[in-house]
Amino acid sequence: MPILNSIAALSDEMAAWRHDFHEHPELLYEVHRTAGIVADKLREFGCDEVVTGIGRTGVVGVIRGRKSASGKTIGLRADMDALPIEETSGVPYASKTPGLMHACGHDGHTAMLLGAAKYLAETRNFDGTVIVIFQPAEEGGAGGKAMVDDGLMTRWGIQEVYGMHNMPGVPEGHFEVSPGAMLASADAIHIKVTGKGGHGGAGPHRAIDSILIASQIVNALQSIVARNVDPLKSAVISICSIHGGTTFNVIPETVEMLGTVRTLDPEIRDLVEKRIVEVAEATARAYGGSAEAIYERKYPVTMNHPAQAAFAADVAREVAGNERVNDRAIPLMGGEDFAFMLEARPGAFVFLGMGPGNECHHPAYRFNDNILSAGASYWVKLVEKSMPAN
Repeated sequence: MPILNSIAALSDEMAAWRHDFHEHPELLYEVHRTAGIVADKLREFGCDEVVTGIGRTGVVGVIRGRKSASGKTIGLRADMDALPIEETSGVPYASKTPGLMHACGHDGHTAMLLGAAKYLAETRNFDGTVIVIFQPAEEGGAGGKAMVDDGLMTRWGIQEVYGMHNMPGVPEGHFEVSPGAMLASADAIHIKVTGKGGHGGAGPHRAIDSILIASQIVNALQSIVARNVDPLKSAVISICSIHGGTTFNVIPETVEMLGTVRTLDPEIRDLVEKRIVEVAEATARAYGGSAEAIYERKYPVTMNHPAQAAFAADVAREVAGNERVNDRAIPLMGGEDFAFMLEARPGAFVFLGMGPGNECHHPAYRFNDNILSAGASYWVKLVEKSMPAN
């Protein structure tokens, strides 16, 4: 694998940064320690501008190339936040904070982009401007949207934006990318079923059974995917929580249901939202009760732009070799708030293979430090190829 020699020389340093971040995980927007270290290092590297507090706790670094004739500005993004998971990985640098863990590799993403920033600030072998973006709150807090809403793209004139995520199960050092959908929209369903409480043994006929209604709604919702969604499209509707009642023989008045929805197409997303409300309300009425269904849109589809996805694949080939790049990756039903940045500007999101191991969000997940150099080299090559200095 043709990793840049100067980047390979940073491998141990990047690993040390990552291990430190891993020992001190922080949630959502409360990434104060991580963001502080990132900002200090960007200043130490000699970035032309370092700004904190973008999207509450995000950090932005500006690196100008030796030339500026191209007038081009691109953004490179890494996420910084961890997860509320108790770590069982057994690594010597495991989390020192009970109940928190870097179980999705954001510590590695941050370390790789820091390594690239150090190299780019030293060499400046490009014609244009690079904006390195360190984002909080990817894990459910929509930190990407917060940074966009805070003027990320307009303040620095970003014209294209790129992201990367580690991927367990993909061979180590291999890249995956595709035009169009890479990851699904990720939405939430809140359904409140109201019936009539009563004795579950002595007088169920005098009650309106909210538990029965909720059960029928679970089944009925699956008809949306089976009979409303084009079979050549994709959708997932999962009810993951049902709460009602406190004892064994009383039918509760109300039941609360929570679920998630995933789609890969904005039109299918609209359809599923409409049908969930209709099906839940109509099913409840059929059994004599009522249902209030609230559909909460969280993350949109992570939609790669075709030209930028093709460019990202070309860059990956220069780093990893043609045989190690899949430029027609199958979309995944996970969600990612880099989608908000791709809605704001053209760009692409790629996966970098970690090799075998536990999936992200597993308590024994382990980031593979062997891919740090590949990730940092990808960032550097992307900049130098996008904005060549000669």
